[in-house]
Amino acid sequence: MILAALAVLLGLILLVLSADKFVDGASATARYLGMPPLLVGMVIVGFGTSAPEIVVSIMSAIDGNPGIALGNAYGSNIANIALILGVTALIHPIMVHSAVVRKELPLLLLVTAICILQIFDGVLSRVDAILMLFMLLLYMGWTIWYGMRNQSDVLSHEFDVALKKHETPLKTSILQLIFGLIVLVISSRLLVWGAVEIAQAFGVSELVIGLTVVAIGTSLPELASSIAAARKGELDIAIGNIIGSNMFNTLAVVGLAGVIHPTIVPQEVLHRDMVVMGALTLSLLLFTLSRKGQGRIGRVKGGVWLFSFIAYTSYLVHTAF
Repeated sequence: MILAALAVLLGLILLVLSADKFVDGASATARYLGMPPLLVGMVIVGFGTSAPEIVVSIMSAIDGNPGIALGNAYGSNIANIALILGVTALIHPIMVHSAVVRKELPLLLLVTAICILQIFDGVLSRVDAILMLFMLLLYMGWTIWYGMRNQSDVLSHEFDVALKKHETPLKTSILQLIFGLIVLVISSRLLVWGAVEIAQAFGVSELVIGLTVVAIGTSLPELASSIAAARKGELDIAIGNIIGSNMFNTLAVVGLAGVIHPTIVPQEVLHRDMVVMGALTLSLLLFTLSRKGQGRIGRVKGGVWLFSFIAYTSYLVHTAF
């Protein structure tokens, strides 16, 4: 039991550190290859900050633990909005200036709704998973097309400034990318093994462990990047990271896990977790709507999100024992 707890702790620490190196290496390498800042931010950083969730879910599915994979994906989406954006808005109110961000929010809500409908029959089939991955390809294609047409967007400027602050030689960038990926895999194996052992020791479902410990742990890179962005005034980056991460979690994390290990979806996922995730995604869209062309997520809205996350997590812990 002690060994499992240490594995989870060490896995989370290494996961956060390796994800940071992976994102820095991937972003710098993409810049050297001539990719525009907006695409680096939306595609590379969006994928990179979801790398912990993706790797953990793949490992979980391979090991025959789909509950951790589902809990990780949906729990991370809930944590991204309610915990991360909630804390970020409390630190600094978020003004949404970017047209790209405002166009991606309805798309995120639509994708979330489609994916909920796909598994509402209680089964994540291989066909469902393949369709999710196909939607991911469509989303990435649209992102590249739209990003190339809107390189003057405020989000592009923020990403350009942020990337220039972390310029590194190409050789170093590639080494960071490879090192980050290797440690990601190793730390994910540690985390999944420890989480399963703890779940079995306490008689708690793997789903609950995935929704809490694993989901919060794999969301730490998004938390760190969003708080850093808020402190620097790069507020469109903060919310852009969350939108990209949630999109990858919903389509790539669940899709890859489903292709590897199709599974029966627990009823509590359908009637509790996906309802909470859908409601939070809708609130993200509503909170950023404005007649003046820019939305504002103030401290009151951030407090509502944070309270919702505490209440949801408390309910999970209470019903688990």
